[in-house]
Amino acid sequence: MQIYVRSPKKIVATIEKWLADKVSSAGAHGCVVGLSGGIDSALVAVLLRRTFGSNMLGVMMPCHSLPEDQQDAEKLIDVFSIPSTLVDLSATYDSLVKGLEESSVPLRHIALANIKPRLRMTTLYAIAQSKGYLVCGTSNKAEIIAGYFTKHGDSGADIWPLGDLLKEEVRETSAYLRVPEDIIQKPPSAGLWKGQTDENEMGLTYDDIDKYIATGNVKESVRQRIEERYRQSVHKRELPPVCIIPKD
Repeated sequence: MQIYVRSPKKIVATIEKWLADKVSSAGAHGCVVGLSGGIDSALVAVLLRRTFGSNMLGVMMPCHSLPEDQQDAEKLIDVFSIPSTLVDLSATYDSLVKGLEESSVPLRHIALANIKPRLRMTTLYAIAQSKGYLVCGTSNKAEIIAGYFTKHGDSGADIWPLGDLLKEEVRETSAYLRVPEDIIQKPPSAGLWKGQTDENEMGLTYDDIDKYIATGNVKESVRQRIEERYRQSVHKRELPPVCIIPKD
């Protein structure tokens, strides 16, 4: 699906300069990014590696995750010689869930699932603060518009280099940088539970969201679904509202 005319070469050059500027202006030394085995984090990691060399860190954070996701992350690490570390959050997750269950508060399935990205956010910030790095998020424009991210989870980052890219641009730019093809082609998934995929959970395809953003020319049912998701997720894209007390 060809919608935007922005070339991968232009995208890479723009993002790499932007990354360098943002890190420099923050007085930081580099960036940290979570490696999920998916295309978005793969593209961010490669861009960081190209921009900062060894002054970046890819962090694998399995949390009862599928083994193949970690294998894909490890493949990316090997291909691009990405500095990396692994923090297994499975036991941490189990301990927290056990404590919550003992509180006698009934927990919804999605609430339990969202603990995982929030633990990852906490982990990334602990590492980033220790190394003087920024936390680099991996959300793309389609996800941001659709509100498809966990509040204070994968949205918890200092910078979003892919935030202006459609999903198709993420794919094309990843191919341009020679990200392994099986990572590019795997069904996008937040890995919240076995068999979960982004598109099934949203009830939308990324192609539909891309087309809506770029042209607005989509089926009415698709338009309504996207705009409903956008309205419902406004709070995810804004700072908490502040109650303003009038002056006497």
